Parts: sequence; structure tokens; C-alpha cells
Amino acid sequence: MVIVMKPGSDKSQIEEVSKVLESLGLGVHISKGTERTIIGVIGDKRVLSNVPLELMPGVEKLVPIVESYKLASRTFKPESSIVEVNGVKIGGKQIVMMAGPCAVESREQIIEAAKAVKKCGAQFLRGGAFKPRTSPYAFQGMEEEGLKLLKEAKEETGLLIISEVTSEKAIEIADRYVDMFQIGARNAQNFHLLREIGRSRKPVLFKRGPSITIEEWLNAAEYIMSEGNYNVVLCERGIRTFETATRNTLDISAVPVVKSMSHLPIIVDPSHAVGKYQYVLPLSKAAIAAGADGLIIEVHPNPRCALSDAAQQLTPEDFRSLCRDISKIAEIVGREYEYCEQ
Repeated sequence: MVIVMKPGSDKSQIEEVSKVLESLGLGVHISKGTERTIIGVIGDKRVLSNVPLELMPGVEKLVPIVESYKLASRTFKPESSIVEVNGVKIGGKQIVMMAGPCAVESREQIIEAAKAVKKCGAQFLRGGAFKPRTSPYAFQGMEEEGLKLLKEAKEETGLLIISEVTSEKAIEIADRYVDMFQIGARNAQNFHLLREIGRSRKPVLFKRGPSITIEEWLNAAEYIMSEGNYNVVLCERGIRTFETATRNTLDISAVPVVKSMSHLPIIVDPSHAVGKYQYVLPLSKAAIAAGADGLIIEVHPNPRCALSDAAQQLTPEDFRSLCRDISKIAEIVGREYEYCEQ
């Protein structure tokens, strides 16, 4: 349920309503819009059955939240959220670019990749240290050693670091190195892991599972938020369909649909969606045109030698071309992307 305050309601009225809710053991989330303040009520609403909240000074109306994903819904928070990660805002006017190799393979590889994406305006360096793979015999990542190399690349370039975590132990290790966690598609409904991420409070990029609906995705995000971590950025990365021409089918429609259903920012991962580098540029442009708040792109200094996902990783030259085009598309749709190659 949300409590909609009247336009012009003062701070003392908002605080009084909050005190009543908290005295009943309920959580409170205050969202201040341009005209109205909305108080989100978190917890068992049955304790309010005999409390005349609608009669309190400043209260305009009570609105039940019918969606099962309460905290992630736009009813709970009508204003779009902006998730800030160490000074970088995701969900604002600026398009956010996360780029780097599928996996950290060596110091030379990750430093070269970091320098290349930094030149083109990327704010985040991505790189897998814990790599859940379809085959148990495939490269599984360098784990903590890979995280140390990511931190070294950060110190050299100033880029923020995002990397996937796959277990409670991985969260504990990665927390010392990364600025933002990533939950991969394979763990989109690993509810125990999602709760642990919620308790961490660190910003998280939450990828859609390949076989779940948007509503199921938002319900999964609710597991993170229900533990108190509202710093969630959604990531559309393709879903499994009958089509075999691409690795997955990128659901571009998910961008505007999510924005209508939820206040959370959403970015797009075209690399994992299609699995072929030649399709990444057109789908990246389509994603920004559809309203995505950013992109996460796989870039490798020498994709042919990559230990994982070689076919979908861009060269630094291809990435430069992509970023030039993204800056133009962003301007057309009223956004900004600072392509800053020297």
C-alpha cells in the first residue's frame, strides 16, 4: 500500500504518518515527487485495519498495490529511480556504458581492454572473475586473482568495476574489489543468492533469466529489495525462443514495458543476446532508441584468442564505432553520451 499525501503537505505531517506506521512495526519508504509525496508502506498491512490513516492531516488517499512486486512497482514509487554508483548515476539523462571482456584472462588483457573502453567514454569496466559455464570443462574464471587484476585496472584508468557473483562466498570476496555486483541470467531465480545480495546493500546489475517473464523478473528483483537494497539496475539480455539465428532473442520491448511497470533503471546487454559481434551495434542503437539507460558490451583486445564467448566480443575499433553512433542516437532521444576518444 502507498499513502498519497496532499499537494503542499508539510514535513511535520509526513513525519507524523511515518511515526504511526513505524510504531506498528511497518517499514516506511518516502518518495518525494514534483507535486506530491508518497509514503510506501512495507510489511503486513493487516495491522492497519483499525487505523484511520486517511483521516490524518495531509493525507489525500490510500492506494493498494495490486502487483506482487510491491517495492519494484511504479505504484510504490511513481518517480523513476536513479541508482548512483560512486558518482555515476544510472537512470538519469546520461547513458551509462559498461564494457570489457567476458572474462579476465591476464593482466595485459584486462589493462589493455580498460584503456580502450575508457577512451570511448565508458564509465564501468566489466570482466568475469567467477564464470558459471554450460560445460564444467570450460574456462571457469580466475576468481579472486581476476578481481585483483580488475582493481589494478581501476587504479590505472579510474573506471568503476562490475563483476558477476555466483555464491555467498563470491559476494564476500568480490565485495572488497568491485563497485557493483552483477547477478547473471543463470541465477535470476536463485532466491537465496538474491536475498544475500539484498543484505549487502551494494548496487547490483540484475540480468533477466532466459526463460522468465518480465513479471517473474520483477518479482525476483523484489527479493533483493525486500532485504533493504533498493540499488537495483535491471538488465535485458535476451530470452530463449524458437529462433536459432542468434544465441537468444533480444526483447527490445522489455525496455518500455519495464519502464511502465517499474521505477527501476534498465540497461541492455546485446552481446549475450545475439552471441555474434556483427549484430551488437544495430541492437545497441535500437536499445538506446527504445529508452534503455545504458549498455553492457563485451570488448576484448583480441577476440579470436578469448577463452570464452569469442564470437560476440567486439574489438576496440568496433567499440569506438559503436560509441560514436550511440552518442548520436542519445542526442536524438534527448539523452547524453560523452564519446571522448582522444
